[in-house]
Amino acid sequence: MGGFQETSSFRLAGMLACRARGARYGSQAGRQNVSKASLAIALLLLMTGWAWGAGSKNPSPAEDEYYKIVPIPIPSDIVLEPGGMEFLPDGTLAVSTRRGEIYFVVKPLSPNPRKIHFVRWATGMHEVMGLAYNAKDGFLYAIQRGEITRLKDTDGRGHANVYETFCDDWGISGDYHEYPWMSKFDKDGNLWVLLTLTGSFSSEARFRGWCLRVTPEGKVVPTCSGLRSPAGVALNDKGEAFCQENQGPWAGGDNFDYLEPGKFEGHPAGNKWYDLAPNMQPQPRDPQTESRMWVEAQKIPQYNPPAVIQPYQKVGQSGSGIVFDSSGGKFGPYFGQFFCADQHHSNLNRYGIERVNGRYQGWCTLFRSGFSSGNVPAVQAPDGSIFVGGTGRGWGSVGGKDFALERVVWTGKTAFEVFDMHVTKDGFDLTFTDPVDKKIAAEPRTYSLPTWTYIYHKEYGSPEVDQTTATITSAEVSEDGKHVHLVIDGLVRGHIHELHMEELRNAEGQPLLHPVIWYTLWSLPGDQ
Repeated sequence: MGGFQETSSFRLAGMLACRARGARYGSQAGRQNVSKASLAIALLLLMTGWAWGAGSKNPSPAEDEYYKIVPIPIPSDIVLEPGGMEFLPDGTLAVSTRRGEIYFVVKPLSPNPRKIHFVRWATGMHEVMGLAYNAKDGFLYAIQRGEITRLKDTDGRGHANVYETFCDDWGISGDYHEYPWMSKFDKDGNLWVLLTLTGSFSSEARFRGWCLRVTPEGKVVPTCSGLRSPAGVALNDKGEAFCQENQGPWAGGDNFDYLEPGKFEGHPAGNKWYDLAPNMQPQPRDPQTESRMWVEAQKIPQYNPPAVIQPYQKVGQSGSGIVFDSSGGKFGPYFGQFFCADQHHSNLNRYGIERVNGRYQGWCTLFRSGFSSGNVPAVQAPDGSIFVGGTGRGWGSVGGKDFALERVVWTGKTAFEVFDMHVTKDGFDLTFTDPVDKKIAAEPRTYSLPTWTYIYHKEYGSPEVDQTTATITSAEVSEDGKHVHLVIDGLVRGHIHELHMEELRNAEGQPLLHPVIWYTLWSLPGDQ
C-alpha cells in the first residue's frame, strides 16, 4: 500500500482509540474484543511512531504551516467559558460566558499580547450563548436561557447600565440541557433562535426543539421544527441560516442543517407545539423508527434532511459554532465556504454545499486541530482571521483546558487540499488548490470510495450501516491539473460517500494535507 505519512498513523491511532472507547454495539464480548484490539494497535502506533511511507522523500506537512493558532491571554482572575462572540464597530471583541457575563476584549488583533485587555461589561445573566450587535440602535443583544436581552452603556462608564427584555416568548423549565443559541441579525433585521430539547430527549417547555425567528419588533415567528441539540447557527451570503445539530436520538452523526422556513429537521419530540405555529401547518407525520433518512424523506414532505452529515468520531463528536467565510480571501482560498467548530474534538472543520434539484447537499473535511479547549462559539474578525472560544466544564474535550480564547490566522501559504467537490450524473468533480500529479491522478486505483449511512431511529446514535463500495471506473484530469472528474459506478442516494485519496500527490510530490472527504448524497443532477 504505501502513501501514508507519519501524521496519518497518529490519526489512525486516535481513531482506533476513539472507536475502542465508544464501542457500544454488538455483543458484550465482541465490544470487549474490539476495544482491546483497537487500544493495543493504537498504543503500538503511538509508542513506535511507525507509519507507512514515513521515510518518503516528501513527508506530510503540518497544519500549523498554513494556519496558526494564536492563544489570547486571559487574566488569571477571569473564568471565561465562552458561549457567544461578536465584533463591535470599533474592533472590540465581545465575549459572553456560560456564567452569565459579557467581557469586552480590547485590541484583540494586536500582535502584542500586552496590549490586549479584558473589561467586564455585563454580569448577572444566565448562560449567554449568543451575541449580536445592532448598528441601527446601538444595542448589544444577548440570548440567555429564558430571553433575549438587549444591553447598552448609556452613561459612558464602561459597562452596561441598561438591560431590557427584548423577547421571552418560549418555555424554560430549569433543566440543565435547555441551551439557547442565536444568530447575528439577518438582512431583514431578524434574529434566528435555536432552542434545545429539555433533557436532550423530550419537549415539555414551549417551543423546545424549534428554530424561531425574532423580528425587529421582538415578535416570534416559528420557523423550523425537528431540532434536538443544536450548538451553532450562522447565515451565508444569501441570508440563509444553517445550524450544527449534535448526534443523539434521530441523528447518527452530527448534522449540518439548512434551516429552511417551514421545514421539519428530523427530531419529532417538539412537534407537539405545532398548534402554536399556525404558519407552519400542517404538522408533519412522525418518522418511523429504525428507518433511514432517505426513506423517510420520501414519505414526509416537510422533512428536510441534513445538507451534510458529519461522520461521528471521524470528523467530530459535538458540532458547535459556524463561520461562513465572507473575508474575500483574507482567510485563504476558501471564501464562501463554512468552517464548523467541534467541542469534543477541539477542532475546526471545513464544509461546502451545493443545490441539487432544489435541495442542499455537500461535503465536509478536516481543517485544523490542536485547540486547547472544547470549541463552542466562532466568529470571523475584520481581518479574516477566526476567533474560537473554548469551554470544557461538564463537556469533555480533547483540548483539555476548562476554557480558552484562540485566534486562527492564515500564514499566507496554501496547503495541497481538495478545494471543492460537486456531484455529477456519473460521479464527482474535484477541484484542488494545486495542480495534481497527472499520472497518479488519472489512475482509478488512486481513489477508494466506501459508502454507508446511519439508522434513523429514536435510539441514541447509530453504527454505520448498509455499507457498499463504489467503483472508480475512470479519472479524467484537466489540462491545468487542478480538476479531476471521477466516473463512478455505485453511487447510493441517502449515503455518505467517504472518498480516500492517500496516494494522490501534487505536481511537486506532496500528499494532500487531509486526504479524506465525506460527501452526503441525496440526489443526482436530473433526478425528479
